[in-house]
Amino acid sequence: MAIDPICGMNVDESTRWRSTREGQTFYFCCEHCLHKFEAGGDTQDAPQQLVTLGEAPEKKSCCHGDHHDHAGHTHGGKKNSQSTAKYICPMCEGVESETPGDCPKCGMALERNQPAGRQTKTIYTCPMHPEVRQDHPGSCPKCGMDLEPETITTDEEEHDPELFWMTVRFWVAAALTLPVFALAMLPMVGIPTGIPPEVARWIQLVLSTPVVVWCGWPFFVRGVKSIMTMNLNMFTLISIGVAAAYLYSLLATLVPSAIPEHFRHGGEVPVYFEAAAMIVALVLLGQVIELRARKKTGSAIRELINLAPPTARLVENGEEREVPLSEVSAGQELKVIPGDKIPVDGEVISGSSSVDESMITGEANPIAKKEGDTVIGGTVNQSGTLRIKATNVGEDSVLSQIVQMVGQAQRSRAPIQRLADTVSGYFVPAIVGIAVLTFIIWSIWSPAEPRLAYALLNAVAVLIVACPCALGLATPMSIMVGVGRGAKAGVLVKEAAGLETLQQVDTVVVDKTGTLTEGKPKLTQLQPANEFSEEDLLKYAAAVEQNSEHPIGRSIVNGAKDREMAIPEATDFDSTTGQGVQATVDGKKIVCGKPSLLKEHGVEFNAEGSPEGTTVYLAVDGTYAGSLVVSDPLKSSTQGAIQALHEMGIRVIMMTGDNPKVAEAIAKKLNIDDYQADLSPQDKHDRIQKLRDEGAKVAMAGDGINDAPALAAADVGIAMGTGTDVAIESAAITLMGGDLNGVVKAFRLSHRVMRNIKQNLFFALVYNGIGVPIAAGILVPIFGMNALLNPMFAAAAMSFSSVSVIGNALRLRATNLTG
Repeated sequence: MAIDPICGMNVDESTRWRSTREGQTFYFCCEHCLHKFEAGGDTQDAPQQLVTLGEAPEKKSCCHGDHHDHAGHTHGGKKNSQSTAKYICPMCEGVESETPGDCPKCGMALERNQPAGRQTKTIYTCPMHPEVRQDHPGSCPKCGMDLEPETITTDEEEHDPELFWMTVRFWVAAALTLPVFALAMLPMVGIPTGIPPEVARWIQLVLSTPVVVWCGWPFFVRGVKSIMTMNLNMFTLISIGVAAAYLYSLLATLVPSAIPEHFRHGGEVPVYFEAAAMIVALVLLGQVIELRARKKTGSAIRELINLAPPTARLVENGEEREVPLSEVSAGQELKVIPGDKIPVDGEVISGSSSVDESMITGEANPIAKKEGDTVIGGTVNQSGTLRIKATNVGEDSVLSQIVQMVGQAQRSRAPIQRLADTVSGYFVPAIVGIAVLTFIIWSIWSPAEPRLAYALLNAVAVLIVACPCALGLATPMSIMVGVGRGAKAGVLVKEAAGLETLQQVDTVVVDKTGTLTEGKPKLTQLQPANEFSEEDLLKYAAAVEQNSEHPIGRSIVNGAKDREMAIPEATDFDSTTGQGVQATVDGKKIVCGKPSLLKEHGVEFNAEGSPEGTTVYLAVDGTYAGSLVVSDPLKSSTQGAIQALHEMGIRVIMMTGDNPKVAEAIAKKLNIDDYQADLSPQDKHDRIQKLRDEGAKVAMAGDGINDAPALAAADVGIAMGTGTDVAIESAAITLMGGDLNGVVKAFRLSHRVMRNIKQNLFFALVYNGIGVPIAAGILVPIFGMNALLNPMFAAAAMSFSSVSVIGNALRLRATNLTG
């Protein structure tokens, strides 16, 4: 233990806050004390003495006035394991405290900090209008829908107050509307109720009023707001239609003498309480079904969040204990036993195992892990016990970044959405105009009496049947479900525009190294000569190359180790830059390298290099012993992926910085349409730009820093998830797997999402194109009055249109991207 020279607190020397002055290392309790020290701040002249564990030294207060809750802090000589402070300053970085109070720097009140990976404030947004964002619940000013949390932060589905109250209102509406419907409809089909018409009218008024006023209240609130803000939407039409039917019936019941003769039928004034109540009940039913379906669109993110286990096995001072995941900080040691989920991103420090990464990468085969390998939080340890050092936790973890990217993409807007937005902008005013025109036409030219009653009913039916909600939901629902489905298959979409553009792509440009190939040189061929065997050839080559740091030499040594060969010692080692190496092995003079080096030592042979890699030649005591080929092997999935792209009608072009011979061999082997070799990053960028200028729609797949310019130049950049952050940032789509199969999945996802969107837009537009004219009575001249659309059936059809759009979008959750 040491003492903070600024505040005098006891500090564990493992803290990351440290500084050196005049050859002496000082340790600090927090970043604030470190900055103060490095800025030349006054110290308490506290000696950097060690504090023996078990002692009870005098407790000192930190400069912030509170004991913090940070790794490295100690209170009375005991280290606190919790890694996240409970209170922080929103303005000043590094100010943290266990208890509430004021910031010592700026005086602002400290705010409660959330566990790692959680937001301090929940942002609410509209699923149809993602540009609407606020930090509290409410309804969208444009479409009237309740705003939803922007980020799902819980393991289980949270209580949804909108769904709860819509469900309650629906059941109340259903219970009260049923007798109203019976009282109105039974006499019309010849079934007497035994209740006088005047009494039945009052019963309908009493029962339908709470349905319209209380159960339908959310619709009226949203409808009025839409008119006040001139963001006309479905609730504008519903509120006008229901209000018209109910207020007319209310007036007819309370003051029947005020109703014109043209509304009367047989001297009686008809009322439409059943229509008003039934419309509210059916719209509520549609809302409940829609809300339940919309909740399923967040299932992909919720499944991703659930990948992270709630706890981790923390190892400290040789002791193991289980702690909440939020208490794990970078640098701590964790134990992961077989069958456990790996809690955070980390590096294996001991042990070996196979890890199932399919839930992150979409690849089914387990990945072998050993000391020095990295592991991803949320993946499953299968066979052996691992000790890992936590590297990325909370919001920095791969899993958290995936969740963030998926959420962002689900809220993004595809260009095709502009069509729906444009249509919706004119739709509601047009429907109101059609309803007014319908009322005028029927009030003058109705073929049956009472004309004004028919005019009112048909105008209400027009208002109710026209549902712009289905049109507005068509694109965002497909995007939300499709992006979530892609994430489960290891295809991360950064924005919906990239997904839409991808389905227009006709040319895919791929890098070679790391995309088509493994990206790591390996010993792939042994070609012994004369009396030498493959074992002799590899033994001598590995022995002489074990002292070399060249990647090709290391590949040869690794090839021998993979075959579990015993590698003999080499003496008299010598290296000739750019030529090769030589040494003495088992008393024999070994020369290994280029043909020119062997010929300098008097070895004559016919050098035939392999076009697929680098050929290394070997001589033993002046006799040619054979050659070894080191190449970057193709990934096992590459051939099938290119064939799948060809079957989609997509041209595949390879652009590589490798030499033309290697590029030509790989292009022929994979049946690639075209290849270009020996290219610089700028060359790749320029070639892709040229392809686009020639009219091609180009997608680029790559994984290295040198691919970033090309990824940015393409219509759609596809970064292999095994690549660099620069490449991933430059791409619209990121593949968590490192092979070309992910590109095939991305294309399939794009085509199916866009097809789903077009289906939804077709349903919505055709539905309205058919429903509105029927509601206005266009079929009456042909089929008579029986062709009229009752407002109740119009409400049912309107609700069905929205539900059908969402149901169609949800089909994407089950789409198979592997075939």
